[in-house]
Amino acid sequence: MGIKVVIIEDQNDTRDMLAILVNGSEGFECLATYGSCEEAIPGVPTLSPDVALVDINLPCMSGITCVRRLKELCPNTQYVMCTSLEDSDTIFAALQAGANGYITKSATPARILEAITDAHNGGSPMSSQIARKVVSFFHQQEQVKGNTELQKLSPREQEILEYLSKGYRYKEIAATLFLSIETVRKHIHNIYEKLQVDSRIDALNKVYPKR
Repeated sequence: MGIKVVIIEDQNDTRDMLAILVNGSEGFECLATYGSCEEAIPGVPTLSPDVALVDINLPCMSGITCVRRLKELCPNTQYVMCTSLEDSDTIFAALQAGANGYITKSATPARILEAITDAHNGGSPMSSQIARKVVSFFHQQEQVKGNTELQKLSPREQEILEYLSKGYRYKEIAATLFLSIETVRKHIHNIYEKLQVDSRIDALNKVYPKR
């Protein structure tokens, strides 16, 4: 018997493509597909799948909340986020909710199948760019330890301040983190308020005095 998979994805084309990929590959079986968390939460527990592929940006309830709820109902199912979202806050929110893996929708069909297999075998599959962000996060956490000023900032604010320290402009930060320029400006405004400074230079000098 193959690896039993369910797919939770609101975009019809993507959902159908994933179902065809799973059912058309030896050793895999797609038990069901769902277009929303509200459909999946009552349906998935009746099937007891091995692996669930879950999008994050779903209508109404998010995929992260869906995983948190399903993890309680189906603790033996492995949950792999399959999404276009790559920001650090979303990645760690998904992992904290109980996701076992995190891959992007740009992954090749072979990589998606590999991720399903890895998760089923007890692994934690991640796209390379996601793994890099996870490693970067832990490096940042080492910097945070003992730095009381940096501890005042959220992980996203710490990330943006790090880009500011490297000379990135607002537009470049927005493009790198897939944010709007207005969102970047809002984060920077919050950084200045929390650090009680009025400029980029003052913020960097306060957080990184030895740089």
